[in-house]
Amino acid sequence: MPRPDGRSPLQLRPVTLECGVVPHAEGSCLITQGRTKVLIAATLEQKTPPFLRDTGEGWITAEYGMLPRATLERTPREAAKGKQAGRTLEIQRLIGRALRGVADRKTFPEWTVTLDCDVLVADAGTRCAAVTGGWVALALALETLRKKGGLKRRPFGEAVAAISVGVMPDRERPEGVVTLDLDYAEDSTAHVDLNVVGTSTGRYVEVQGTAEREPFDRAELDRLLDLAAAGCVQLTALQATALGGAAEVRP
Repeated sequence: MPRPDGRSPLQLRPVTLECGVVPHAEGSCLITQGRTKVLIAATLEQKTPPFLRDTGEGWITAEYGMLPRATLERTPREAAKGKQAGRTLEIQRLIGRALRGVADRKTFPEWTVTLDCDVLVADAGTRCAAVTGGWVALALALETLRKKGGLKRRPFGEAVAAISVGVMPDRERPEGVVTLDLDYAEDSTAHVDLNVVGTSTGRYVEVQGTAEREPFDRAELDRLLDLAAAGCVQLTALQATALGGAAEVRP
């Protein structure tokens, strides 16, 4: 069956990464992936959490939120409710883990980088877009720190990006179609849905997968991971292009 936007099953949505869009932040990136838009601002602070005292390591953490009209209907701000939703906490922890997974935090001891990830428009894949754009914002923030003399050595051995893949129903193929980069219409009807956080050397930081109908087997999982890996290769190339010569700290 054709996809809603006319893409092939193996095709990413159009992706742009715009650097430096928040002038007061040490690093920032606006990522647009199809209709999904996420703004990430990275802040440097010369402090670390108490549990890192005397370890010689810095810290990377993230906060995630959606603007009230990022979705079809207004969603009240979580601050007005007095607490964050479980989904919000889960996503911001994922973003932090993904970025810490590829950074040598001993290169910036006593410093914390906080990534504020705000969803401007949500059309599925917001957590994946936040990871992909978050790595660009982090690289720019650490480049700012390098220029201040606050880096001991290059902090990355590899980049990190994230992408969704799924198995979409198809009348002509009962087994479904393995599909890259799901939008909301697809995500809400997929038989299988995976979010994959992958590095530029082909390793994984995290794989989140769910069968919405029947369980899937190892062969199907392998096909999904292979497609996700191809998507991450394209995204890391776009990250490198967006940074250009702006960040010497990139791998």
